[in-house]
Amino acid sequence: MRPEAAVDKHHIRDLHATLLHLMGLDYEKLTYFYGGLNQKLTGVVEPEVIRRMVS
Repeated sequence: MRPEAAVDKHHIRDLHATLLHLMGLDYEKLTYFYGGLNQKLTGVVEPEVIRRMVS
């Protein structure tokens, strides 16, 4: 059985966006070139910074 959060569930992309934000990097503009396209580090779906971790 895999443990899961009961409250305040977040996707791993939200954690990545939060860590990048805390390092002072703009996660929306940070990309890498792969397969002829610029790829975002946080993926295609728009992440949200976990504000409870920041404050």
